[in-house]
Amino acid sequence: MPIPTPHITAKEGDFAKTVLMPGDPLRAQFIAETYLDNPALVSQVRGMLAFTGMYKGKPVSVMGSGMGMPSMGIYSYELFNFYDVENIVRIGSAGAISLDLDLGDIVMGAGACTDSNYPAIYGRPPGLFAPIASYSLMQKAAASAEKLGIKLVAGNVLTTDAFYTDDDLAGAKAWQRMGILAVEMEAAALYTNAALSGKNGLCICTISDTLFTGKAMSAETRQTSFTQMMELALGML
Repeated sequence: MPIPTPHITAKEGDFAKTVLMPGDPLRAQFIAETYLDNPALVSQVRGMLAFTGMYKGKPVSVMGSGMGMPSMGIYSYELFNFYDVENIVRIGSAGAISLDLDLGDIVMGAGACTDSNYPAIYGRPPGLFAPIASYSLMQKAAASAEKLGIKLVAGNVLTTDAFYTDDDLAGAKAWQRMGILAVEMEAAALYTNAALSGKNGLCICTISDTLFTGKAMSAETRQTSFTQMMELALGML
């Protein structure tokens, strides 16, 4: 497919090799304006803002992914396959399933269980594909967290298609028994597209709510206060 694509108007070379992807495009703008030198807006189709700039002398891009696997699936596929992006790091929010997690904790998804059929839409042998993170990116994230003195919890996350359900947390309790740390809505699509493209994907999330205690951050807080997670991801460059 030639570029620009139907969903991204950036020109060839407008994206850096590494793209940080919060779900919220306004969070992408916040990161660009707060941390990057000379950030340039390279795409804004449907309000999905994308910027490229420099961080401590290294090029980096930041772009919103939108909510859910279909949205992440579109943008990550086009970035990997048409814009020659090598690494996509999702930096988003998640709901804690583990009782050991609290608001503001940072989770790294080593694997992404899912209730979605997304990983099955691409041709593959019979069986279930297990979406996992790039080990090289996990190493960089762990090193960045250690350097910054940030606690980083690694383990399995759940990528779900449904934000609202009517099972009264029964499903979450079942996932909790399997050691799932938190629930979010994009990682499995990112990991599947990274595997399909021979590229690297990683999901790092800040806990914004806790399923079993009812604690929750406000939308404004989610948009602007995930600075530890942002600095951890930028430290991976």
